[in-house]
Amino acid sequence: MKVVNIHKRIINQPKREVSGLLETLSTKNDKIWPVAYWPRMKLDNGLKTKSKGGHGIIGYVVEDYIFNELIVFKFSKPKGFHGIHKFEIIENTDSTTKVMHSIIMNTKGRATLQWFFVLQWLHNALIENAFDAIENNYTNAKVFTKWNLWVKFWRFILK
Repeated sequence: MKVVNIHKRIINQPKREVSGLLETLSTKNDKIWPVAYWPRMKLDNGLKTKSKGGHGIIGYVVEDYIFNELIVFKFSKPKGFHGIHKFEIIENTDSTTKVMHSIIMNTKGRATLQWFFVLQWLHNALIENAFDAIENNYTNAKVFTKWNLWVKFWRFILK
């Protein structure tokens, strides 16, 4: 099954402010990943090309990295996920920045069912919570995207 899954959010900060957060990804001081709610992202060699890692049952390798702009990860797990996911920070205007996360992959066999019934729901919630974390670096009114019943159900089942 062909999967194209794209999330975008406009952050009311210039790119130079937001892009610095990218450097914290998978560190102890991660300002992007919602570690309070989701399995921590780990990379064996930090944020560098060819670094291996993942979160939960998802595995990947850093395929491309452009400082403060782009990280491309190639899936290594689960079996049947063939493609990439990427995180981008794009200047929208002088005072706003677009953050974007995309999955572009093909699934095969059991992975198609995993994606369709379980992982897409969890993924969508995780990415929105990550975007909340980015936004919360710049506001006192903390944002949290609520989980739908399907996400709550799978989180309960998979505990």
